[in-house]
Amino acid sequence: MAAQRTSAPTPATAPALPVLGGKKSSYRERVADALRAALVAGELLPGEVYSAPTLAARFGVSATPVREAMLDLAKEGLVDTVPNKGFRVTAVSDRQLDEYTHIRALIEIPTVTELARTADPVSLEALRPAAREIVQAAAAGDLVAYVEADTRFHLGLLALAGNAHLVEVVGDLRKRSRLYGLTALVEAGRLLASAEEHLELIDALIARDEQATRAVMTRHLGHVRGLWAAK
Repeated sequence: MAAQRTSAPTPATAPALPVLGGKKSSYRERVADALRAALVAGELLPGEVYSAPTLAARFGVSATPVREAMLDLAKEGLVDTVPNKGFRVTAVSDRQLDEYTHIRALIEIPTVTELARTADPVSLEALRPAAREIVQAAAAGDLVAYVEADTRFHLGLLALAGNAHLVEVVGDLRKRSRLYGLTALVEAGRLLASAEEHLELIDALIARDEQATRAVMTRHLGHVRGLWAAK
């Protein structure tokens, strides 16, 4: 059983809480989004027990919304409640991660490729700021901001297909994924290249280049699998 993590460094500047998918969220939902991003980025480790006050200090917020948000994550199966201690991050097997990535590829590659024919160029261009945020976060080594912006970009892109259930399915798969290799990629200076693929994808879509769009999406999701595999 992993020991309870009793302290964590508080960043000099607390990370801004995200508003994902272009929707207005409550403060509790925004805290939950930030915690999910930390889980996906591998900053909250499987098997570790985190108290609400510890996480609150880490994110620069009060303990109450963190506790409420972690209860939401417990309902999603992302953490387990440990009485009188906090929350234990659930482990995800390699097989599960492989399955999540495979399903994402089956959904996202053909859907995004079709957008090269059907999507409004203005709507595509509106996603460029999120793509730039991904690049900026990669350059700064801010993994939580990277995952937040990456989620906003990809779900926003899929939303252009007009299928809300598809967006929901991919959003759930993304929440359950883990990118344990992000830190190593930052240290090796390789995350920036993956981040810049988002700008390349926007350019291919606006150019109505289906072949290039499919190639970028296939390569990008291949990198995603590599990120979690590099544990």
